[in-house]
Amino acid sequence: MLEAKNLEKQILIKKIDSKTLNIQIFDNKMLMAVVGEFNTNLTELEKLTNTKLFFRGNSITAKGDENCIQNVSESFKYLANKFLVTNSIENGDIIYSAKNSMSSENEKNKNNITPLGQIIKTPKRSVVPRSKKQSEYLAALLNEKIVISLGPAGTGKSYLAVSVAVKMLMEKKVDRVILSRPAVEAGERLGFLPGDMKDKVDPYLRPLYDALYDLFGFEKIQKKIDTGEIEIAPLAFMRGRTLKNSFAILDEAQNASLTQIKMFLTRIGENSKLVVNGDPSQIDLVNKSESGLLKTKKILQDVKEVKFVEFDHGDVARHPLVAKIVKAYQKKIDDKN
Repeated sequence: MLEAKNLEKQILIKKIDSKTLNIQIFDNKMLMAVVGEFNTNLTELEKLTNTKLFFRGNSITAKGDENCIQNVSESFKYLANKFLVTNSIENGDIIYSAKNSMSSENEKNKNNITPLGQIIKTPKRSVVPRSKKQSEYLAALLNEKIVISLGPAGTGKSYLAVSVAVKMLMEKKVDRVILSRPAVEAGERLGFLPGDMKDKVDPYLRPLYDALYDLFGFEKIQKKIDTGEIEIAPLAFMRGRTLKNSFAILDEAQNASLTQIKMFLTRIGENSKLVVNGDPSQIDLVNKSESGLLKTKKILQDVKEVKFVEFDHGDVARHPLVAKIVKAYQKKIDDKN
């Protein structure tokens, strides 16, 4: 995380003894953000750091063994710093602060570096990378023409890509954002689903809508969709088009064939960016060998204009339990192979 100025004026952390820590936060808005509504953030932090936290006035007292006390101290520093930089603290920040505080010193140094230019400010929230790999991915989204990311759910692939795409649209750096994914889930086919094409396709694209609304608000996004500045469509609709002044994202690319991914990548036109995201461990195709994501990586890995970013379970930004689940499933797959 970028080190905010005057952090020491906003928070005072004092060690009372080897098992007790006192944290004083002098800014009321920061204090409320750190504590959370009905103390929910403190409750979550207690579970994650194996400490007991007592809140009174502008003071928080932490009790636990020596290592846990040190970890919770690092967590509070991170959260105060995050608030000063972005003016907000979310549940994901609580989880990340605890996860990072328990990392090795080397990993802390890697994960705490967030250049100012990588803070993506949107109308509803500021998006900050929570790992070295997320930071690398965000830099690629900002600077490269074609980015392909592979990794498990919860690593921020779609969320970060959507935040950069729509921010560039709002800043008029591109004229249009196109969000696409293969309409393939659990063996269903569009022709057998009720409704017109929009009704058939929308459920598959719901995660992209969720990211848009979460970052920019319903009304603002809906206006952009109505004017065609934001287009959400199944991958099949991309055939035959040339994308100029556009930012296009292909999500869930593990469910696309090699031919489909090639078709998407060859749509690139003047002043455009293309992003392909996928999780090779979540292929929904009946014949999993038809997935073109890993084949695309093998074919294009030596093309320097194509940037590959690979995430693993250590980059999962959701609840720590998600990372454990992802790791367990990946181990099962690796054992089979």
